[in-house]
Amino acid sequence: MEDTVKQGVRPAPAAEAASAESSSRGSGRLLDRRFGRDDITLVRHEASARLREAGLGGDRLHGFILALNEVVTNVVLHAGGNGRLLLRLADDSAWCTVTDSGPGIPARYLASPEVPEAFEVGGRGIWLAYQLCDEVTVATGPIGTTIGLRILLAAPGETGRK
Repeated sequence: MEDTVKQGVRPAPAAEAASAESSSRGSGRLLDRRFGRDDITLVRHEASARLREAGLGGDRLHGFILALNEVVTNVVLHAGGNGRLLLRLADDSAWCTVTDSGPGIPARYLASPEVPEAFEVGGRGIWLAYQLCDEVTVATGPIGTTIGLRILLAAPGETGRK
């Protein structure tokens, strides 16, 4: 991850966004913004438009946006209400990184995600992300969480972008 800080210390989303804006020119970044409860729909629409322009389409676009929406919504509901989303292109993939300064994700939600029970409360957002993305990474602890989502711009076996 290109925005990591040495010695294992990661600044709060506001500080990350400020430093990221100054270094993002020409780096494949599609979207870099802070968000809160009132921004969920706007973030989803902005990300969708940028990914469509980058060549992602159809069910893969809709699935990736659903996964992104679930992660952003989890930040708002469970991690203090505010976070940062970074959407970029690299290596024929779209990468979305969502960072928060919440208390971390409980271990029971980090195990290899299984299909949530029909009446179980919680756990669907991360499970959906694993189903809809080509790669999901999670780094969590008492000072915050970073979730990375990746999807190939062209599905394996496709000869071109949609």
